Amino acid sequence: MTKEYGKNASLSYNKYLKVQDLIGLQQTLSDPPSHDELLFIVIHQTYELWFKQILHEIDASIKWLVEGRPFRVNHSLRAVVGIEKVLVTQIHLLETMAQIGFLEFRDKLNPASGFQSMQFRELEFVSGAKDKKILNAFKNDDFAYAKLTERFNQPTLGDAFWSLLGRNGFAVNTHDERVLSIVQILEEPEKHADYFVMQDLLIEHDENIIMWRHHHILMVERMLGMKRGTGGSEGVGYLMTTLSKKFFPEIWESRTHLQV
Repeated sequence: MTKEYGKNASLSYNKYLKVQDLIGLQQTLSDPPSHDELLFIVIHQTYELWFKQILHEIDASIKWLVEGRPFRVNHSLRAVVGIEKVLVTQIHLLETMAQIGFLEFRDKLNPASGFQSMQFRELEFVSGAKDKKILNAFKNDDFAYAKLTERFNQPTLGDAFWSLLGRNGFAVNTHDERVLSIVQILEEPEKHADYFVMQDLLIEHDENIIMWRHHHILMVERMLGMKRGTGGSEGVGYLMTTLSKKFFPEIWESRTHLQV
């Protein structure tokens, strides 16, 4: 017989979610504590939790792509793009900080920087934007370097997607073949319904990350102007260079070749 519902007296909401541990993780560096530093920490810790879930869904998507299960792939990709919409909105909460309040603790963060977010770099790598220079930037962090090296050497979400299309009769050996295969899917969406939804979710994933980068740039410039980043980067100037990154260039290019 199953246990009667609600009779596990040893478990509670707070125990299950480790609330005591969770609310103890926000340790400010400013002394006396700057009012806005708690928000800064909470936002960035929340980002890391969302990155963890996105990676969980992308890893599942890759597994299901390998297994040829498009429904499950699309189910997880919907979660990915849904979370990313939250990320774009969430970034503007940082704009509720007073600029002078941010400066009260910002210098204490140096040389820590958002550039060092291991999980965001994992997200980039697994999505297809692998950069040896970024990998090497983590060499002094044994844990992060090991995780990122593993990601760097693994097949990407794009690799698994193109492999699935190739196994199902689409030409995917070259860039041009991939573009034309997506055009074929776009031309006959009902015939290729699962793949139509899938390529649309992949380009939305790409678009959401680009939007997140753009909103991040605007937030940084609104708060700090053209100040240098805490990690020594050019700040807004460096961030602007990231906007051209695309995970799935063939899917973007296919729209150019679509004809009525």
